[in-house]
Amino acid sequence: MLYLKTNEEVELLRKSNILVSRTLAEIASLINPGITTLSLDKAAETFILDNGGLPAFKGYNGFPKTLCTSVNDEVVHGIPSGYVLKEGDIISIDCGVIMNGYYGDSAYTFAVGEINEEVRKLLDVTKASLEEGVKEAIAGNRVGDISYAVQTMAESAGYSVVRELVGHGLGTKLHEAPEVPNYGRRGTGAKMEKGLVICIEPMINLGLKETIQMSDGWTIKTTDGKPSAHFEYAVAIDKGKADVLTTFKYIEEVLNKKKLYG
Repeated sequence: MLYLKTNEEVELLRKSNILVSRTLAEIASLINPGITTLSLDKAAETFILDNGGLPAFKGYNGFPKTLCTSVNDEVVHGIPSGYVLKEGDIISIDCGVIMNGYYGDSAYTFAVGEINEEVRKLLDVTKASLEEGVKEAIAGNRVGDISYAVQTMAESAGYSVVRELVGHGLGTKLHEAPEVPNYGRRGTGAKMEKGLVICIEPMINLGLKETIQMSDGWTIKTTDGKPSAHFEYAVAIDKGKADVLTTFKYIEEVLNKKKLYG
């Protein structure tokens, strides 16, 4: 059953997702070699609470922290810890909030200092595959149209698409129908209508598509130990063009400043 949101509900979801976007920008300013993932988590929790939200992931099905921090070959659901980020790492930060009863959910994969060109390209293509998926997120299309667009972009660059983990609907619950896979065929899956809100979140591997769950019960890693990238938008389906509720603008302003001033 797909739950279509009113215009008012879409605006509440936009507020929640803007808070996530701003939280990720706050974290972007802190990501440097020498900082622990636990420090990033504490900063995110403080920022969310200070801005009128609640961390959505903390306690969700028993997850212990505010952020998912997934480093290098960790695909998603990494638990913040005493791990110290080092030059050349990449880290996917997935963040969720609840505000006014509605969820925000977004993810961005960051470079820690200078990363090698092969990994930089993986990040660029994963982000581009998200943008390709968004182009298909319009009323009258089917979920498979998004899936196909993401898969085509990623695989045409020589990367593989994680199968076990998918995007999802978003609203008064963190995970609603429909599931939004990152692979599939055009014209398949649920038909999308105005008012449906979904999270599109490509998880793309440099090597093989296969993943494994670690003994902590959460962290998902690539089986071959090669890096994985993850980007996520919350999107409201609309006529003619998707209404993207998340923005990477704040993050990229921070990253550009860091480049300029070091």
